[in-house]
Amino acid sequence: MSRDGKDRSSRLGKLLPLFLATFTISMTANSGYAILAVMKDDFVNKREWFTEDEMADLIAIVQSAPGAMAVNASMVVGYQSAGFLGSLAAVVGCILPPLVVMIIVTAFYQVIVSNEFVYLFMRGMQLGVVGMLLDVIIGLFVNVTKGRGAYPLIIMILAFLYVRLSGWSILYLAIACALAGVIKASLIAKREES
Repeated sequence: MSRDGKDRSSRLGKLLPLFLATFTISMTANSGYAILAVMKDDFVNKREWFTEDEMADLIAIVQSAPGAMAVNASMVVGYQSAGFLGSLAAVVGCILPPLVVMIIVTAFYQVIVSNEFVYLFMRGMQLGVVGMLLDVIIGLFVNVTKGRGAYPLIIMILAFLYVRLSGWSILYLAIACALAGVIKASLIAKREES
């Protein structure tokens, strides 16, 4: 079999695992940044489909795209793993559990909304999500700052202060960070040339 044929076969072999992984992840952590922690653990640590750096790059892409974080993350991870079909399998796996849950909740809304056990369950889930968010933040911080000097730290601190202290749009922050990245990349390129 040619290398191209093996590559295609390898990608097709990832479709079911992608669907099952995103389905399972969506069942346990279907919210914004929390899903990124679970995906990182699954695709980097368990399956070893991506390195820490590759996953950090994918997370950056996911964060910059509009839309639901879980769907965006599934789409990007699926595409990187198995192309268009991988993206499709991962997205279907991601949206199926919430869709089913929403149908069930809608059908039994009056019973669910007044149930004290459901209320306590939801409060417990909120605490779990905070823990997963901390895992993502700490993991991204360690990965971004590892061996890169003070530059990423300065950008992070300035971005944090911008968000907390100004009432301006995040769009300006994104543009400023992109410009800072372009300037740094061009400075590195000039330094390597000389």
